[in-house]
Amino acid sequence: MIGIIGGTGIYSPDEFKIIEKVNPETPYGKTSAPLTICEIKDKKVVFLPRHGEKHTIPPHKINYRANIWALKELGVERIIAPNAVGSLKEELKPGMLIFPDQFIDFTKRRDYTFYDGPKVVHISNSEPFCPELRKLLFEKANKLGFESSNKATYICIEGPGFSTKAESNMFRQFADIIGMTLVPEVKLARELEICYASISMVTDYDVWKERDEVSADKVKETMAKNITKVRKLLLEVIPEIPEDRNCVCSRALEDAQI
Repeated sequence: MIGIIGGTGIYSPDEFKIIEKVNPETPYGKTSAPLTICEIKDKKVVFLPRHGEKHTIPPHKINYRANIWALKELGVERIIAPNAVGSLKEELKPGMLIFPDQFIDFTKRRDYTFYDGPKVVHISNSEPFCPELRKLLFEKANKLGFESSNKATYICIEGPGFSTKAESNMFRQFADIIGMTLVPEVKLARELEICYASISMVTDYDVWKERDEVSADKVKETMAKNITKVRKLLLEVIPEIPEDRNCVCSRALEDAQI
């Protein structure tokens, strides 16, 4: 089963046959919203809006552990996670789709692990995203003619406010895109041996670029255009995701315990 963590606009009943909605209980509390189980070309897909059905949950208040745990309990083995990001590089333009290969965690007060003791686990994050999913997403994006990149470092900040200019210029030295929702989502997925890939939708140039500063309205406007691309991409990718997994994600716990 495949999990999609993103906004409600990603799926539509015309393309994804909705089977049911479930509202699971987890040891970590409630998920952001009920999970919608759909079907597309014999593939089961679970949609979860990370900010809630009406976008009422800010990034620092999302119950990431409940969300990832619930997807695992439903049998999800792969997660594709669309999210909005700002660009820290001139060449990564608004409207592009980015499939990052690395991240830097600049968040401050989130729940980052399922292993709070007494069991101690140290998960490797050297290659944090699933290479199989990233490769497939990038290939299909190119086939559809979408401007994209599969080489980028995502820096995740706490939010919900945007960066200062000083912060944005500092982040530019180390990262390519900036957002608020990747961490700890990606870390928690790896702890449960779920493959994870981000579709990072560039909406703006953050605040480092003069006369092109980020705003909520600008993000929403570009997001609306990107959602159409992402929906087309998912329709292309989902039927071709293989049953077998041969990636590091599926073996993450093998050498993680001390």
